[in-house]
Amino acid sequence: MRLSRRILLASSAAGAAVAVPTAGWAQSNTHPTLEADPFTLGVASGDPEPDGVVLWTRLAVNPLAEDGMGGMPNGAFDVEWEIARDERFRHRVAHGEAQTAAEIGYSVHIEVEGLRPGHEYYYRFKTGKWTSPIGRTVTAPPRNAMPEELRMAFASCSQYEHGYFTAYRHMAESNPDLILHLGDYQYEYKAKVYNSPDGNVRDHEGPETVTLATYRQRHAQYKADPDLQLAHAVAPWLVVWDDHETENNWADEIPEAGSDTPNTADFLVRRAAAFQAYWENMPLRRSSVPEGIDMQLYRRVRWGRLANFHMMDTRQYRDDQACGDGTQSNCADAWDESRTITGEAQEEWLIDGFHESRARWDILGQQVFFTQRDNTAAADVLRTSMDGWDGYAASRQRIIDGWVEAGVRNPVVLTGDVHTHWAGEILTGFPDIDGESVGVELVATSITSGGNGVDSVPEDNAALKINPHIKFRNAQRGYVETVIKPDEMNVDFKVVPQVTVQDAPVYTRRSYTIADRERALHQTYDRPVDTANMSTNTSPFAGSDENADDSLD
Repeated sequence: MRLSRRILLASSAAGAAVAVPTAGWAQSNTHPTLEADPFTLGVASGDPEPDGVVLWTRLAVNPLAEDGMGGMPNGAFDVEWEIARDERFRHRVAHGEAQTAAEIGYSVHIEVEGLRPGHEYYYRFKTGKWTSPIGRTVTAPPRNAMPEELRMAFASCSQYEHGYFTAYRHMAESNPDLILHLGDYQYEYKAKVYNSPDGNVRDHEGPETVTLATYRQRHAQYKADPDLQLAHAVAPWLVVWDDHETENNWADEIPEAGSDTPNTADFLVRRAAAFQAYWENMPLRRSSVPEGIDMQLYRRVRWGRLANFHMMDTRQYRDDQACGDGTQSNCADAWDESRTITGEAQEEWLIDGFHESRARWDILGQQVFFTQRDNTAAADVLRTSMDGWDGYAASRQRIIDGWVEAGVRNPVVLTGDVHTHWAGEILTGFPDIDGESVGVELVATSITSGGNGVDSVPEDNAALKINPHIKFRNAQRGYVETVIKPDEMNVDFKVVPQVTVQDAPVYTRRSYTIADRERALHQTYDRPVDTANMSTNTSPFAGSDENADDSLD
């Protein structure tokens, strides 16, 4: 029954808002009157705490309007909100009113407090005669509680042009308690610049995103997708960005080589616009409101004594990519002790968090490949990506040493970016690959980026032979589901075999269990290779452009 109700509610969230008065609500005092549904971008919640959660919506009667204002008339709009214990809103527990206007893109962020910990709630918004879709959210458990389990899913890299967001719909239908998005929520390119090998199935609206108007328009185009709306409506999200929310492979104040904004001054204007639009379109707290080119995104969310989620930002504070970016061999600068991918303050915050943690699981939600990943079998040559942690090897070692010294019980790193499923173990002292495993990394493939992708026999892949601490690789599309318990974490790598057709099925490609205190992967299930969608490419990284020097990942 819970499944049926949730999916029914979520499906309604993907449809039209209801243009009728709602019992118990007076007419909002809006100006001017809206004659069309303004809730076309759906609803969302995020950053749950034991006593509350962020509720989000954004008004847009015409989401693709070129000025980024969603077709909204000039003026301020009063938006009512309410939250209840049941989907029929018979037991309302909180309500209020907020005002939105053009200055914040007609977005609404409500930080609800006074809720009961570890409970399920339903919420909605209203302005004028229009009522939003219904969303479901949950609060975190009490700080000192040990929940029996947490159902968490995570994803990254949804390129609108490359396919349909079917994976988001399947993720929603799995009824997670929490969803993590690890970056590349949207892409900046104008139509037909970043092309899928399987052909683009739909087009981006507008030019490359450089201005606040174009970033707002692009976010609205993505948010208008019904499958993405569904995923937002069923559970609270924890979000962090990677590069494409601003520009491919940007690093702090340094734009990408060949950027549309090649000089620093222009790039910083672009960065400020991207940050503003990101905040407007995500269920983030007021602590993340941008201040010019700065935005506080790294933060910590606790799930009782079961898990700490350390949500990281590996873009805003990093040094420029070493050795000219791309994939390089024996790059000495990658091992420079002074280089950082996190910045000094975030590194201290993270390591302090390790020492303070009493959680069973400490989970790093971050963007780019963490464990060492060599791309050549040549002797005495280490060929790695400069955009991931391999390009900041000393910075990575400080983080590993930090959790080892702090005695973190179960460190797990969650990653996106590379458009490929991976599972690996994190060793004590890279580049040595004979060390002890002191943590686990789980990498989610893309929702759509890179097109349909291909299946293959993981053990036949050259990357796994070169890197024996990496146990799994698959280049199809999908996401990762986890069930986190006090004594183990169960992990399912979910695959959607085609993203160029709508409503493709989903299946589990491989499963692992991570036992408490073992810091290692135990395979529990493997589905036979899909021979109809199998790669014959023997390249170590076949099926993805992740390793190209001019990578768009």
